[in-house]
Amino acid sequence: MLEEIKTISIQNKNYPKLLKEIKGAPEVLYMRGEIFPEEDCFAVVGARLCSPYGKQVALEIAGDLAEAGLTIVSGLAPGIDTASHWAAIERKKRTIAVLGTGVDEKSIYPQSNLELSQKILETGGCLISEYPSGTRGTQFTFPQRNRIISGLSLGVLVVEAKEKSGALITAEWARKQGRKIFAVPGSIHSLNSKGPHYLIKNGSKLVESADDIKKELSSLKKFNPNLLISDIDRTRPGRVAGENREESLILDVLKEGALDIEKIIEKTKLPASKIASTLAILEIKNKVRNLGGNIYAINYS
Repeated sequence: MLEEIKTISIQNKNYPKLLKEIKGAPEVLYMRGEIFPEEDCFAVVGARLCSPYGKQVALEIAGDLAEAGLTIVSGLAPGIDTASHWAAIERKKRTIAVLGTGVDEKSIYPQSNLELSQKILETGGCLISEYPSGTRGTQFTFPQRNRIISGLSLGVLVVEAKEKSGALITAEWARKQGRKIFAVPGSIHSLNSKGPHYLIKNGSKLVESADDIKKELSSLKKFNPNLLISDIDRTRPGRVAGENREESLILDVLKEGALDIEKIIEKTKLPASKIASTLAILEIKNKVRNLGGNIYAINYS
């Protein structure tokens, strides 16, 4: 059964209070799912064509922030947005997708994320837009929706973005709205690092883990300081341990970052058949995840 499309006006007491504060707040929101006026939201956005590193970082940080009680907001786009939504869903936490189209199934873009949109609703999340059903996305609607992504949120994290990108448009909206801006550094040789590095050079907070964000947000009276309590430590060596020689070898090489299966074979010197079977077992044990294209990373969730 499809979730009913509802509307909420800016005069309604349940209209999100942070969003109501921004200049040019939407007079009406169309939504599927529930929206709450005072929940603590945080936006994670970035490149559509992201690297395995970017995807891994988005999954880890968005997942940890969701575990801490923040509602993850993003734009349902391929790449970093998709990873951020899935990170919350995997933890059975709430996430909000802000669309540059109508929220009806025929209008949702990209159509490849219809399953994701349904999962968002199934885990108590919400799809919202300022555009009515039947509205298709344009070069105008997507940049405009970015002001809603930042407007709903206490802060915005950019994970991989080119110098001219939708993610940097969202960061610029965040700056105008007085929101905190965060960025994940990357390789100096990657075009997708240009956006985050530009933000960091201009005063945005450099982020290596969710704790960097939580510490910064704790200065906001609106943010519950109890959410800072965390036993997650990404930097502690040996946190994910193998149960035999093959598992240990694979996990050791993945501690330096995501690798494709050919590189894992090269670094461990194990037979391809043994790598394939061990990776399958590690996936079942939830110790590694396939980022797509036979690229694997340690699963810290």
